[in-house]
Amino acid sequence: MFHVLVTTDANYLPPLKVLMHSLFCNNRRPFTFYLLHSRIAAHELQALGEFVRRQGHELVPIYVDPQLFHDAPVFRHYTVEMYYRLAAHLFLPPDVERVLYLDPDIVAINPMDELYDMDFEGNLFIAAEHTHSTKVANLFNKLRLKTPNAKGYFNTGVMMMNIAMMREHIRLADIYQFIRDNRFKLVLPDQDVLNGLYWDKIKPVDGYRYNYDARYYDFLQLLPNPKHDLAWIEENTVFIHYCGKEKPWKDNYKGELGRFYKRYSQVLELEGEATV
Repeated sequence: MFHVLVTTDANYLPPLKVLMHSLFCNNRRPFTFYLLHSRIAAHELQALGEFVRRQGHELVPIYVDPQLFHDAPVFRHYTVEMYYRLAAHLFLPPDVERVLYLDPDIVAINPMDELYDMDFEGNLFIAAEHTHSTKVANLFNKLRLKTPNAKGYFNTGVMMMNIAMMREHIRLADIYQFIRDNRFKLVLPDQDVLNGLYWDKIKPVDGYRYNYDARYYDFLQLLPNPKHDLAWIEENTVFIHYCGKEKPWKDNYKGELGRFYKRYSQVLELEGEATV
């Protein structure tokens, strides 16, 4: 059984279905999806649940009071739901000890067993850096968040979460205090919180395999690395992440890696499932 966590609002339900379909196509184990939300209508949750059940899997919607993070900064295209993953241990069933968190703007193109079953080695999280980030950016993040000894700056879009350990060690009071102390420094709010508070409890994995940032594919072709090759991605990458404002479900998207999103969205469209 795979336990997968998503936190979103209604705007991202169509790409979430594409993510789910891609997971079903590339994995053999059954899935249980935990959807933390505050603003999704009952009929939308019912339709999504029926879609998941038709594929032989389960959806567990969990309502979260938006007041939980009412004082946390929200800006640009970020919503309050992004913070809910930090409190996942408070909402998941007691028998869930590990969960894979995924942003809804992701597709899976290979099996995820290796990541899901990975040993936490005493860490709270397993996550990837976007390794094309410059050393200057990493230095800036360490200075900004006061984490000079951090292994790196980790993206929270794909993240194995040690729920059993989180129940013992993560306190909302610490998160609230960090947000208050750093309100005007937060650039990627929830991601900054995780990197600022738990930098020494994150096990790093290869971003080219587990969290490939589609924005930089064209640029990376200029660099001599086999992991930038489309054939390598097709065979080895597990998750393609469409970070940023440009999304593959939009008509003006020109990214080369949008082909993977279309691979799964077109199947759903043929089956009469809305993906936009």
